Amino acid sequence: MADAVAESAQAPAAVRRTEETMGTVFSFDVRGGEPAAVHAALEEAVAGLRRVDEVFSTYRDDSQISRLARGDLTVEECDREVAEVLELAAEAERVSDGWFSPRYRGRLDPTGIVKGWATERAARRLAEAGTVGVSLNGGGDVQLLGSPGAGRPWRVGVADPLRPGGLAAVVSAAGVDELAVATSGTAERGDHIVDPRTGRSAVTDLVSVTVVAPRLVWADCWATAAFAMGSREGLAWLETLPDVEALLITAGDEVRCTGGLADRLG
Repeated sequence: MADAVAESAQAPAAVRRTEETMGTVFSFDVRGGEPAAVHAALEEAVAGLRRVDEVFSTYRDDSQISRLARGDLTVEECDREVAEVLELAAEAERVSDGWFSPRYRGRLDPTGIVKGWATERAARRLAEAGTVGVSLNGGGDVQLLGSPGAGRPWRVGVADPLRPGGLAAVVSAAGVDELAVATSGTAERGDHIVDPRTGRSAVTDLVSVTVVAPRLVWADCWATAAFAMGSREGLAWLETLPDVEALLITAGDEVRCTGGLADRLG
């Protein structure tokens, strides 16, 4: 639902790559750094995403998360990343008062947190390779680190859910070293967000929630939780979260946003 755009004729050398895994498309835009180190880190990042799919896919009976859900494995017998993700999911559930849940109809299913966590982790691996800037778009949710060049911030276009091909906003990472943009809604995947209280599709007046925060793992979770809450409760809750801004669009084409969002637009 979003794309990062860098506009600079003087920008450092760019390495771009697209990979399909985890049931979606990951688009890498990496700026600067020593070429051999960058390409090695890129291979590691892609391999890491593929490993995440092997471990966490709920569509694979042999994945560790499926075996854990069946009781065939314990958390201690899984890769250490499983415990890390489950701890993050438990924190998201606590902060959202249960509106975000790592379960689906009573069964363990941390799908709602895995993609954001994996995308952020891959982006940070590339940043560690000495790059100037990293933009990693994982299925429409973006983690930005650094910048595409001196004086040129990353910018992310947020799709308008009611006007295909149009933009609802453009988010700028000016003045910050890391920024994430995540959108939850019905435009791309239909009614896929579940109300944890009922186990059924969330009944809400919203068509999309876009959250802007430093880390994608949380931006993704908060967008999902706020969408399930609906516009009034979701906006009020998002306003309480530190370093979080959001744009909410209702089915009636009303646009609502947190108080500080204007500072991130441009």
